[in-house]
Amino acid sequence: MTSYRELVNSLWTWPEPPPSRRRTIGQVLFPAAFLLFLVRAVIDGYSGQYAGWVGTVVLVVVVLYSVTYMASLRFGLCSSPLVRVLYVAIATVFPVVLGILLEAEDLTYLTFAIVSALALLPAGIGLAYGLCGTAAMLIATAAETGRPDFDSGVIMLVLTISIFTARAFFRKSDELELARDEIRTLAVAEERVRVARDLHDVLGHSLTTITLKAGLARRILESSPDVERALAEVHDVERLSRQALTEIRATVSGYRKMSLPAEIATAKAALLAAGIDADLPQAVDDVPGELREPFGYVLREAVTNVIRHSGASRCEIRLGESWIEVVDNGRGRSADGDHDGNGLAGLRERLAKVDGRLTAAQRGEGGFMVRADVTT
Repeated sequence: MTSYRELVNSLWTWPEPPPSRRRTIGQVLFPAAFLLFLVRAVIDGYSGQYAGWVGTVVLVVVVLYSVTYMASLRFGLCSSPLVRVLYVAIATVFPVVLGILLEAEDLTYLTFAIVSALALLPAGIGLAYGLCGTAAMLIATAAETGRPDFDSGVIMLVLTISIFTARAFFRKSDELELARDEIRTLAVAEERVRVARDLHDVLGHSLTTITLKAGLARRILESSPDVERALAEVHDVERLSRQALTEIRATVSGYRKMSLPAEIATAKAALLAAGIDADLPQAVDDVPGELREPFGYVLREAVTNVIRHSGASRCEIRLGESWIEVVDNGRGRSADGDHDGNGLAGLRERLAKVDGRLTAAQRGEGGFMVRADVTT
């Protein structure tokens, strides 16, 4: 039912301008080549069968007809409905004049007016115009010669149906081009969201860990002569900086892959550097391969928030086949935290791609809990 209504509506909808300039120029150049057929009318006008002034009038009519026809195709679709109707009306007058000055069969030149009508007017009106023009030519030739010119009538009828069909094709082509433009726009927007989300994940976690490591090295140097331990922390800072740079490059190029085992090891080091006891899973073998990447992002974001905002002394990470949970014993939701910011919003987007759900809430016994569940 919907497709039938769309078909009916398309018959009475005014055509829109084409989306590209290339189509607009092509609509003029290709049909303009057929104006060469009007040369025959000029030759007939100067053939000597008619009064001397007839040839001059026919030449003027042909020139005006050609200009009107080309102008209607070039500018008509950008004009108001009233101007479009005037284009078609003026284009109708010229072949009628040729039919009066020369022969009734010259009403065949209505084909150019039919093309304009089908290009500028609603499809239903253009089709009716073409059929009426064909009928008028048949009636006029029958009145003049006693026999309708069916050969010319078939030409006009075939042209009308062909242009009517081609119009539907061009309309679909325009819709496809617009759809492609929209897809390109959405692809660019999606890529921007991906880069922003990944950079947030990479920089947020890496800079937090680097800051903790650098602070720990400073405190060691200030409070004890344990240079070796301080140097170890500095070496970790250097390693993490290089790793962050590599991940940023991979993020921009779109080739970065998350490793859940690596994230567990990194989370352990970051929590210990922050002075937080860490209780982490020993293996990830039970987690399906397609869930390890989104769970790795959940682990990274949750641990980063624990270090930054919770004030916790302990953090527990639990892992199942279709879920991961990060729990701390801190002060719960923080006013300056990222619990409702870009981090968790990005996690929800990632989990939605694997039919997952994210829960972030305060615990009744104190602390905060982040849990991701995936429907299996």
